[in-house]
Amino acid sequence: MIPVDLIGKTALVTGGTKGIGLAVALQLAKAGARLFITHRWGTADIGALNQAFARVTDRKPVLIEADVSFENDTVRLLDAIAADTNSVDIFISNASIALLTGSIDEYKKKSLFKTIEYSTWPLIDYTRKIKERFGAYPRYIIGISSDGPDHFYQGYDFVAASKGLLEIFSRYLSVHLAAEGSRVNVVRFGPVETDSFNLVFGDGFFDYVREHGISADILLKIEDCGKTIVALCSGLLDGLNGQILTVDNGLSFSSNIVMQFLRSKSSGKGR
Repeated sequence: MIPVDLIGKTALVTGGTKGIGLAVALQLAKAGARLFITHRWGTADIGALNQAFARVTDRKPVLIEADVSFENDTVRLLDAIAADTNSVDIFISNASIALLTGSIDEYKKKSLFKTIEYSTWPLIDYTRKIKERFGAYPRYIIGISSDGPDHFYQGYDFVAASKGLLEIFSRYLSVHLAAEGSRVNVVRFGPVETDSFNLVFGDGFFDYVREHGISADILLKIEDCGKTIVALCSGLLDGLNGQILTVDNGLSFSSNIVMQFLRSKSSGKGR
C-alpha cells in the first residue's frame, strides 16, 4: 500500500465535528494535514473531538464556530486560518442542512433557498473567498453528496435538489479552475450510520437491511468515507476532475428490488 503524505498541507472541512465530516477530518489528520474544522454553535463536543484526534495525530485540529451561510463567519474563519498558515490546499464542502418535506403542499420557496444556501452555495462561496484571501484556489475541492438526485426518498426532495445542484456546479467549477491546477470532484456516499442519516430516514434502517438478507460486510463503514477523500487528495488520482463518484461498497448495484426478493425467498421470508 502506498502511504499518503499530506504533511505541510492545510485542509478545511466544513461540518467536520460529526459523522462523515469527522471521519474525513480524522483521515486527513492521520495523513499529516493541518486541519481546520468548522461547526455551528453548540454542536461540537470539544473534549471528545480532541480525544479522537489524539488517537491519530499529535497535532490538534483548529475548531472554529462558523455558519457556512453567514458571510461574516466565512471571512472570520479565513482570517483565523491566515493567521496560522498561508494557504488552503484542500477544501471539503461537507456541511449541509436537511429541510424535509412530507408532500408537495409543504414546498416553500424560502425553504428551498435555505437548503441551497447551506448545502450548495458554500462550495462556490468558500472556493472564491479562499482565492481572494490566499491568492490561490485549493488544489483539491471536494463536495459531499448522496444518491438522492437519482432516487426517490420520502421527505428528501429539497435535499436531493440541493445535492443535484452541487454536482452541476462542481462540474462547471472543474472546467473554470482547471487552468489553476485545481481538481474538483463530488463524492456520493452510500448509507452510513450517522446522526444525520438517522435524522432524515429514521432509526432502524441498518437493522432492517441486515434482516432482509444484506450482509453487514457490504454496508459502507464510516472510516472508508474518510479514506476515499484522502485518496482523492493524495495526488495519485489527479486524472479525476469534474467527476461524481459513487462510494457505497457496491450496495447500489447488488441491493436491487429483485435481489431483495430472491434473498427473502432463500431465507424463507418471502413465502
